[in-house]
Amino acid sequence: MPLEEMSREELLAVVAAQAATLAAQAELIEELRGQVEALAAEVDRLGRAGSRNSGNSSLPPSSDGVLPGRAGPNRAERRAAGGGMKKRGKQPGQDGRTLAWREDPDRVEAHFPAGVCDCGVSLAEVAVVGVARSHQSHDLTLARVGVTQHDLYRVVCGCGRRHVAARPEGVSGAPVSYGPELRALATYFLVRQHLPVERAREAIAELCGVEVSAGWLHSLLALGADAVEAPVAEIEQRIAAEKVAGFDETPLKVGPKGEKRYVLSASTLLFTLFMLGGRDKASFRVFLLGRMLGVVVHDRYALYDCDEFTGFLHQLCVAHLLRDLQDVVETYPEALWPVQLQQALRGLVHQANLARAAGLTEVPAALRDPLIAEYRGAVRVGLRDVPAAEKGTKQPAGRCLLACLRDRQDDVLRFVFDLDVWPTNNQSERDLRPFKTQQKISGRLTSEAVTACRLQIASYLSTARKHGVSALHALRLAFRGAPWMPPAAAPT
Repeated sequence: MPLEEMSREELLAVVAAQAATLAAQAELIEELRGQVEALAAEVDRLGRAGSRNSGNSSLPPSSDGVLPGRAGPNRAERRAAGGGMKKRGKQPGQDGRTLAWREDPDRVEAHFPAGVCDCGVSLAEVAVVGVARSHQSHDLTLARVGVTQHDLYRVVCGCGRRHVAARPEGVSGAPVSYGPELRALATYFLVRQHLPVERAREAIAELCGVEVSAGWLHSLLALGADAVEAPVAEIEQRIAAEKVAGFDETPLKVGPKGEKRYVLSASTLLFTLFMLGGRDKASFRVFLLGRMLGVVVHDRYALYDCDEFTGFLHQLCVAHLLRDLQDVVETYPEALWPVQLQQALRGLVHQANLARAAGLTEVPAALRDPLIAEYRGAVRVGLRDVPAAEKGTKQPAGRCLLACLRDRQDDVLRFVFDLDVWPTNNQSERDLRPFKTQQKISGRLTSEAVTACRLQIASYLSTARKHGVSALHALRLAFRGAPWMPPAAAPT
């Protein structure tokens, strides 16, 4: 019906219908806009997740290039930009290693010419005039298991009392058993070299010519943990008394269902302690943090700042900060302040290394103050360029990091004013890395109790090696009943 023929009531009905249609369309548009924004945010999240690698996050290098579309850091570009990447091979200043001539070889073999001289005389009949030259070959002596019978004699005193010789340390009470040398080698394969049980059996069979059982290999972990209980208790006491210690944690699949647990580590230059636990306050409390009174170097995980743990000072790992800043560099490629922050932190670490080598106790003010001013200026610019989002919403990339660098400057730069403090937690990460190797080789560990035993032995071996004692020798001592003990602490 033409509009001019409609009544007022009919026109009002048409207008109302159109208004309802427009309102429905507006509602649909808003709904679609919300979906587009959510999808855009998800695309951004997935893009950021795909850009995570060992150069801009805490992901391990083993994860680089594993997932489709996730590339590793461009190490050549980072090295050219002064990113601290090392070249392969021997590093400058490190001692080289080569075979040395021994004046007292274990065996000398004489070799004489064979055949006939051009004149027709046999070379076996000619005169020997001396050694022309010598060559030394360093090689293995094949190991084969030998059987030692220990006869415990009984004697009778004139008074009539009888006495029986004591069983030697390291010899089992069973009539037939494996000795401490073989126990040490098998435990070395399991704990230090992270071989699965079946591969450890194979190695022992081929190297030593003896077939051991899987059950016997499993039993060594509990026996070894008991054997090193005293030195590990001493290690725990020594770390608690240290001025500086690094703390870290890494996930590990443990138990019949492969549940996620954590290996907690506390490290110094001479001591290492591992514990199986969780990323929770109770585990952290048991694992030394409630007793630490020095400086704890860590990766900014929130539990290190729990109100319960107030006895120690903090040093935030600069290596983690630099990786997080690399993510910010990639997120805001036009911004200068993230690069400036990286340069300032690397410069301060470099000056700290030089000052430490010179025997100083802190970085001289003339060298540190310009770099600290550069650090502060970059933080101010970053906070201006990356404004905070509303409370309760996710903050933009880099904002939380900038707030940390501003509010915790003392914890970031403590190493500059006390050169005993490590700028990074690399020592702790190196100590933990073998457990990721273990998981890659053997998969999950089927028992929490056995895993705890493995970690106790690993604490002992890592500490012994830091003191220059070989892991295999330390295990020999432990299975002989006289485990290696850390040397006494120097008086203060």
